[in-house]
Amino acid sequence: MTPAPPAARALLLSALVLALDLVLLTLGVGGVTRLLHHTRALALFATWLIAYPTLAVLRPVRSHDPVAGRSDPRVLIALFLIPLVTPPLAALAERAGLAPLPGGGLTRWGGVALAALGLALRIAAMMRLGSRFSPVAALQRGHTLETRGIYGVVRHPGYLGAWLCDLGIVLAFGSAPALLLPLAMAIAIAVRVRSEERLLAEQFGDAYRAYRSRVGGFVPRPGAPPSL
Repeated sequence: MTPAPPAARALLLSALVLALDLVLLTLGVGGVTRLLHHTRALALFATWLIAYPTLAVLRPVRSHDPVAGRSDPRVLIALFLIPLVTPPLAALAERAGLAPLPGGGLTRWGGVALAALGLALRIAAMMRLGSRFSPVAALQRGHTLETRGIYGVVRHPGYLGAWLCDLGIVLAFGSAPALLLPLAMAIAIAVRVRSEERLLAEQFGDAYRAYRSRVGGFVPRPGAPPSL
């Protein structure tokens, strides 16, 4: 039996993750009927329906050949679990009426837009990296330092996109206690980024240090034009 190509396997996995997200979201909002009447939750799921298959198609690496890498399994687990549990927990907090955030519909629909922006940013980062993308901190054989496109604006657009998406989901449901989730995710990302930057500095030396001095990690630096 011929094994399925990487893109097909990735699409199947994305469909399974989407199904799990839908189940968790449904539980968070309080059932199917409530979900069908919760326009913000439906809008969030619509963005996932577009983004997940796109990420799945972009993600397969057919020539994954790492020559150096390091990762903390606790950070990997956190970066997987936090985005998974954020929608149902944020929806549950909204349903329980826990410390609603100010701003009403503007805050909540702004959160939906922020989540969509975060996913778009992550897709743009993955498109730029191509086969150099890895779920763990690793360098591929023949790896080159990416400093152009979105990586000429910020050094870690993929992580920034994931975090903005998580924050946007919390704002979409509008409950202050759920803000602890993107806070925890920010800590996990900071640990992961510190490890990655050490690896890149070891591999690329002065070229990476010059890039780091010129381009901000998560916020664009004023007066530094992006490289296209």
